[in-house]
Amino acid sequence: MEEIEIPQHFLCPISLQLMRDPVTISTGITYDRDSIEKWLFSCKNKTCPVSKQVLLDSDLTPNHTLRRLIQAWCTLNASHGIERIPTPKPPIDKTQIAKLVKDAKKFPEMKLKCLKRLRSITLEGERNRSCLESSGAVEFLVSIIKSCDSTLLEVVSNEGSEFIKASDEALSILYHIKVSETCLKSIISNDQEFVESLVKVMKNGNYQSRAYATMLLKDVFEVADPIQLMSVTPEFFAEVVRTLRDQISQQASKAALKLLVELCPWGRNRIKAVEGGAVFVLVELLLESAAEKRGCELAMIVLDQLCGCAEGRAEFLKHGAGMAIVSKKIFRVSHVASDRAVRILSSICRFSATSRVLQEMLQVGVVSKLCLVLQLDTSHKTKEKAREILKLHSRVWKNPSCIPFHLLSSYPS
Repeated sequence: MEEIEIPQHFLCPISLQLMRDPVTISTGITYDRDSIEKWLFSCKNKTCPVSKQVLLDSDLTPNHTLRRLIQAWCTLNASHGIERIPTPKPPIDKTQIAKLVKDAKKFPEMKLKCLKRLRSITLEGERNRSCLESSGAVEFLVSIIKSCDSTLLEVVSNEGSEFIKASDEALSILYHIKVSETCLKSIISNDQEFVESLVKVMKNGNYQSRAYATMLLKDVFEVADPIQLMSVTPEFFAEVVRTLRDQISQQASKAALKLLVELCPWGRNRIKAVEGGAVFVLVELLLESAAEKRGCELAMIVLDQLCGCAEGRAEFLKHGAGMAIVSKKIFRVSHVASDRAVRILSSICRFSATSRVLQEMLQVGVVSKLCLVLQLDTSHKTKEKAREILKLHSRVWKNPSCIPFHLLSSYPS
């Protein structure tokens, strides 16, 4: 098919794709609606992408003249395989959403219709998702999730149709809205029951709902205050660990790890996480050869936090592969992972170094790897920590035959 050149002024300055719904912002520059809404609402930018001027408002004015020109050009070039862009729907108005939600609250039989409409609004663009938050839809969705409404709702997608619970649909919509920090703070401050409802979903829901609940909880606890972070229940940790163990999805696993990173430093949370089985699951996760880089880093960060308490170190030493896999991750993943691995080994060496543990470190190559840390490119802190470990147990490790000679020469005196 012959390649056709698209006129430059028909292209969106952000994506360089043919504009389907051209809109003009306050600086007078025209963009495609989808691209500029992502820039303003998802990425939280306050400037014009081209001129870098600060935008006093985020109003988007449809450029009907340019849209008609683009449609006419598409029609003229139909023989070259160019499809005519359809006339876009007008954006949703806040008052329309507010009325929809009000009717659903007033008339229970309208609830399912409201959820279907909110779903389609959510999928129609970034601005719509922002409108949902400011028109009372978030509070409505939270109330349905808390009620654990099991009324079945038919949802039609490209894959066909399926029946799902109203509360699961509300959870899906709420996740895709990408609620702002301000709104999340308001929810968690005024409604602890919402967190408990999400934990119930993690315990009893299907895989997709458990994933959404985990990712929403990650967002919630990123804006929570210290008292809320310290008051998390053992059941909560057990469900986060189960999400990790079940490997529902890469997104859900990463959210679960971030939750643990956020929560473990507070109060007795490390012990709650250990009792929930986190140490064993984290070691198993690191043993997975296909583990993604950021996932590995997060797992090492959490494991380092848990090895900061006696209960965590005891569980770590119970796992036959713990020491070996942590040592193996040094130089294999990233500087972050290497640093955390050395910190974990340092915690073990300082507080749990029985003769059996020290011999195991020799046998699985930990001591050789620590010598290598001193020779290769690592941070100053990591080198110092490795040097401290080697000095601490030099009487046991200094001249064993299982340390290669070229590494033994770097053993600190």
